[in-house]
Amino acid sequence: MISTASESKHMSQNLTISASDIIQNIKLSCQIPSVVQAIASQKIIAQAAQELGIRVEDNELQQEGDSLRMAYKLVKAKDTWNWLKTHELSMDDFEQLVHNRVLSRKLASHLFSGEVEKFFYQNKLNYAGAVTYEVVLENRDLALELFYAVQEGEITFAEIARQYIHDPEQRRAGGYQGLRYRKEFRPEIAAPVFAAASAPQILKPISTAKETYLIWVEEIIQPELNEQLRQKIITEMFYYWLQQQIQASGIVMQLDCDNPLQAQDKLLKQA
Repeated sequence: MISTASESKHMSQNLTISASDIIQNIKLSCQIPSVVQAIASQKIIAQAAQELGIRVEDNELQQEGDSLRMAYKLVKAKDTWNWLKTHELSMDDFEQLVHNRVLSRKLASHLFSGEVEKFFYQNKLNYAGAVTYEVVLENRDLALELFYAVQEGEITFAEIARQYIHDPEQRRAGGYQGLRYRKEFRPEIAAPVFAAASAPQILKPISTAKETYLIWVEEIIQPELNEQLRQKIITEMFYYWLQQQIQASGIVMQLDCDNPLQAQDKLLKQA
């Protein structure tokens, strides 16, 4: 007898998921390169930290653990236990997670904190920032018409955003793109944005191969090496250093006893 759909809704059974099932799913979802890269990164960090004598102190673990719990809104002990259970983590795993985060940050600071100022001044233009709003249109003639209408005071940019932005979240935000550094803009857009004589102002429509951008420049922020940017630069330099270390490493994967895989540059370039 064949069960109907309604009958099957009431059927319940335990599903057993093994470690090999998880590995197979990671393989079939093409996540092996990114997982390998994450594992390799952690091993490289641990080895480099050991060679340099970098240690994680108890007070640093406590502070980082508190920050992590706050980030995930783990206010009560019950919240923490439920979160650990969801992610199949033990308390020892949690402590290792916290330890890895602190160790990575300390190694990055040790390697690159002394190079930040030099890097910043060599790349200063890339760290100019702009606060912008944008509307993307398919028709350049329409974009020009709207541009001149804003200049003549016939319509506001906010009104254009409400009328021509299809994404609900972006429409409610008026096309707000937030603060972005120069290097985060496409080159053909960065040039006119940072050439703006004054802000706030609307830019003449910028056309690319497929679209036309109508951009309101709210504010241009001159580059300044504050603490937030300092940490951003350290993180970027550390990331590129890690990529170099991974590329220079020979990595052998053995997912099971019968299936050893050796993956070097070719596999990691896919990550």
